[in-house]
Amino acid sequence: MTNAHRDALFVLVKSLSKSEKRQFKLYVGRLGVNTDAKFLALFNLLDRLKKYDEKAILESGIVKKAQLSNLKAHLYKQILVSLRLNPVNQTIRLQIREQLDFATILYQKGLYKQSLKILDKAKSIAIENEEKNIAYEIVELEKIIETQYITRSIPDRANELAVQAKELSAQNVITSKLSNLSLQLYGLMLKVGYVRSDDDHKRVKEYFERHLPKHRIEMLGFREKLWLYKAHLWYSFLIQDFLSSYKYASKWVDLFYEHEEQIALNPVFFLKGNHYLLESLFYVKYSSQFKQTLERLEEVVESKDFPKNDNISSLAFLYINANKLNLHFLEGTFQQGLYLVKIVEYGINKHKDRIDAHHIMVLYYKIACLYFGIGDNKTCIQYLKKIINNKNLKMREDLMCFARVLSLVAHYEAGMDYHLEVQLKSTYKFLLKMNDLHAVQKEMIKFLRNLGNIYPNQLRNEFQKLHTELKKYEDHPYEKRAFLYLDIISWLESHLENRPVAEIIREKALAVKR
Repeated sequence: MTNAHRDALFVLVKSLSKSEKRQFKLYVGRLGVNTDAKFLALFNLLDRLKKYDEKAILESGIVKKAQLSNLKAHLYKQILVSLRLNPVNQTIRLQIREQLDFATILYQKGLYKQSLKILDKAKSIAIENEEKNIAYEIVELEKIIETQYITRSIPDRANELAVQAKELSAQNVITSKLSNLSLQLYGLMLKVGYVRSDDDHKRVKEYFERHLPKHRIEMLGFREKLWLYKAHLWYSFLIQDFLSSYKYASKWVDLFYEHEEQIALNPVFFLKGNHYLLESLFYVKYSSQFKQTLERLEEVVESKDFPKNDNISSLAFLYINANKLNLHFLEGTFQQGLYLVKIVEYGINKHKDRIDAHHIMVLYYKIACLYFGIGDNKTCIQYLKKIINNKNLKMREDLMCFARVLSLVAHYEAGMDYHLEVQLKSTYKFLLKMNDLHAVQKEMIKFLRNLGNIYPNQLRNEFQKLHTELKKYEDHPYEKRAFLYLDIISWLESHLENRPVAEIIREKALAVKR
């Protein structure tokens, strides 16, 4: 995500591809008087700058300080107009909007028949492509025009438009309620996280059932079903019912494959649906299905029919590579996953203005886990420092907490005793600010805190005690998720059996492979 302190115009200019910059200059140059325009000179200057520098702009003599704000606003608008005209950005949604604009202009000129003809065609395209909000706007304009363009068919036409408006309005209301519920559940997830008790579960369940609108699935179209599955998915994630998450993420993705034309129309929703499906499969350890889903996603994204733009490229990079890392965690093939580190770091640098800081930190955490899995604890610590030392980061506390716990474990494994003491103090200060710690986290902290008082010959016995304690939580409805961030049980077993942790995880993966 772009830093709030960065200039919006500068970020927009830097986001343009070479073809988009060329298109903008051609658009500006369509009138000879624009070739020396101040806004074009400002565009060229911003294009050359490595970072936004208002002093350099003023020193260039292009504009005075008092006029800079207006000139920047004008340039911003001209770039957006140019982008809208770019064939790459001519989506169905924009094309329908354009036709609605044309029809409005014709109506204002009193050319009612021509306006209605355009509206009827645009409405058919909108309904066909599940753009029901725009379709409703079109019907409302048709109703206005029909009251002024009198024909003998007006009684039948009036009834037809009234019925159509009522149907579209009802569908839009259901979609709005479902999208509101989905957004509110997602907000709840970010604000308070997953349910951690039966009382939490009861509250979330009551909230969900109270806000879920009444519906008949056979009466819902693509768009309504999509929001219905999204709402169920977020509810399932919140209550940590990962089998239910898998069920509704599957329905979400299958919906796109049943309506393949919607993949190109809604590529972001397609990518997100696949990501949540992969996340659910990771949680339920369904590795064979995970692999098939990931391969199919890559195949679709790389096909010539899949839309290509900066935002989609960034999301595809994030979701595909995060899940490639997850596949290596599922299978315990940490060494084979190391090739992804350079790919991920290059991608982070390339897409850093379009991926939010939280997701970048998630990628660093996954890389840290990769190095922890092969026993390279010092490199693991380096990546965890990127998370722990990020003071400006607004992210879910559970990731920050597990980053600190893994850092403690890695310091212990690396034999960095002095650093371990410093880390313990730092981690305690952080944990004191957290209201609700997982029982797993509490047990880990207690164990690591007592390490200094344990004699070497007592160590194995202490590992066994911790292992016995943590096994109680492995299938606990509200505690089991802690092991998805950090497989502490496999780490303990590696010490008890004197074998590499990757070997333990691989054996478990083979045992549950399905």
